[in-house]
Amino acid sequence: MDIQKVLTDLGIKDTNPGVMIGGRTLGLGPHIDSVSPTDGKIIARVTTSTSEDYEVVMDATSKAFIEWKKWSAPERGEVVRQFGDALREKKKSLGALVSYEMGKSYQEGLGEVQEMIDICDFALGQSRMLYGLTMHSERRNHRMYEQYHPLGTVGIISAFNFPVAVWCWNTALAWVSGDVCVWKPSEKTPLCAIACQNIWVEVAEANGVPEGISCVVNGDYKVGEMLSSDRRVPLISATGSTRMGKIVAQAVAARLGRSLLELGGNNALIITPDADLKVVVPAAVFGAVGTCGQRCTSTRRVIVHSSIYEKVKDQLTQAYKQVRIGDPLDENNHVGPLIDTLAVDGYLAALKAVEEQGGNVLVPGGVLEGEGYESGCYVRPAIAEVNNQMQIVQHETFAPILYIMKYETVEEAIAMQNGVVQGLSSAIMTNNLREAELFLSAAGSDCGIANVNIGTSGAEIGGAFGGEKETGGGRESGSDAWKAYMRRQTNTINYGKDLPLAQGIKFDL
Repeated sequence: MDIQKVLTDLGIKDTNPGVMIGGRTLGLGPHIDSVSPTDGKIIARVTTSTSEDYEVVMDATSKAFIEWKKWSAPERGEVVRQFGDALREKKKSLGALVSYEMGKSYQEGLGEVQEMIDICDFALGQSRMLYGLTMHSERRNHRMYEQYHPLGTVGIISAFNFPVAVWCWNTALAWVSGDVCVWKPSEKTPLCAIACQNIWVEVAEANGVPEGISCVVNGDYKVGEMLSSDRRVPLISATGSTRMGKIVAQAVAARLGRSLLELGGNNALIITPDADLKVVVPAAVFGAVGTCGQRCTSTRRVIVHSSIYEKVKDQLTQAYKQVRIGDPLDENNHVGPLIDTLAVDGYLAALKAVEEQGGNVLVPGGVLEGEGYESGCYVRPAIAEVNNQMQIVQHETFAPILYIMKYETVEEAIAMQNGVVQGLSSAIMTNNLREAELFLSAAGSDCGIANVNIGTSGAEIGGAFGGEKETGGGRESGSDAWKAYMRRQTNTINYGKDLPLAQGIKFDL
């Protein structure tokens, strides 16, 4: 694939201003070199935001909100629909950039752009369904209803592993809600943000949209701190590690703002004696090695009934021998690189900890070397036999390491599944109705996502995405997640000729 052609198609230059207010560019801070984990080469550089740049952005976005909130919701939805069409036109190029800058396979890159398209479609429909309730009043000749209004500026802090989809999940719903957005992308994938903004600008200008409704501020954690502590930003949507999320949550809470947090996962797949192994093995393998184990929904733990443990272990081990590792733009490969050498260091430290804590490595890991692996970011997916209480198992390692363990009763398996501080995604493989319903009940999985006969790594656009416990509790995408981006207002209307006061109080006037 001709990467230079891809970059040209997306408007990426050798040096790119990293601060964008619509199509207006700023960015006087130090530059970031975007280095591809695919080949270790510098793709391009992006300038960063200074505090002065940030103030210009916030001034522009505040002014844009005054106008944008006056547009009708269906009008805003129409703009988002057109953005979805623009993404369709650039799907191959943007998918390739995601793959090259982040390292996930080209197929997964295309899939991520498809998620953007899908949420635009969803948001279009939602723009006509920003429903409130009508209620009966306790007072005579009164009626009540509730409605939802635009919230204001939404700050979006995204992670490297889904460098475009998570932004779009937030912006598509925020825009139809009447909000304006300021995006602080990961400093590891800044070009994806520039490309998305370039695509958006064409749509915005064609529709006369205020330039400040979509802004980008590239930079390190200090830019994120500006957003988190800014009283002009009523909602911060942050995706990343639990450690980062706690810092953001505290900063936002200190000013009584709102946080929408999508943080760590330590997701488990329970495999029962009744499971169909033709479904189990692909779900477990893809869940564990997809995106080189760098999804918040990646399968980290496989909890297998003792009666089928050896059989499942053998099938997983054999399946791992078929996994092809290499250039993510080569569609023959299944697994690309980790994001950078720091991630590789974390992966190696985890494997060492497994052995030190008494685990048994079934499929050994290691860093790949030689032709095609010059970046130093390619690693072998590993499998280890462990117990759930091991310290390293309780920790989320953002890498392709799969932990396998036994259980005897389904209640024990559910307790093991729930026995971690994270609570994002979970799944059970079974054809037993009682086991499935128990897993989905209040006595079952304590995660925000609980699946039956599908892996942990699938996220449906139509459902609200997010988790519990140290995953943060936020919800994005489908269902009624749109309400997070709006303010609720309760209205009482008196259509009578007098004003009854509480407790029968009267004034002689």
